[in-house]
Amino acid sequence: MEHFFLSASAQEQILEAIRQAELATSGEIRVHIEGKSLEPDVIERAKEVFAELGMNRTELKNGVLFYLAYEDRKFAVIGDKGINERVPDDFWNSTRDLMRSHFSKQEFALGLSKGIEKAGQQLKTYFPRQDDDINELSDDISFG
Repeated sequence: MEHFFLSASAQEQILEAIRQAELATSGEIRVHIEGKSLEPDVIERAKEVFAELGMNRTELKNGVLFYLAYEDRKFAVIGDKGINERVPDDFWNSTRDLMRSHFSKQEFALGLSKGIEKAGQQLKTYFPRQDDDINELSDDISFG
């Protein structure tokens, strides 16, 4: 699906990053993109989207959401309780900084892909893929 903010190839790059990250973990990664955040606080909006996408219903509470409101030039990376309790204290901030370094150069797909890769490494460490793992959530990018 072509979306005016991301080309089809950019979306495919992001989807491939999600697929690669999820190969090694039971964790779930989603990307949600919208023009404007419906909340002034981008973290609050990300939490709303997290719930709307059903990410709070994963068995191990190990979902990670990459939320981007491109017209507002805001984004957030949030994780559910299971992953939050395990990652280093500076993990979310360092992931955000990595993404921001690419976003500042208009490299949105690359920034998201690098953030997804970094989150995938943490998920793999704390939530390795099990033989009976099922993909609990769609890998598709959702648009608001």
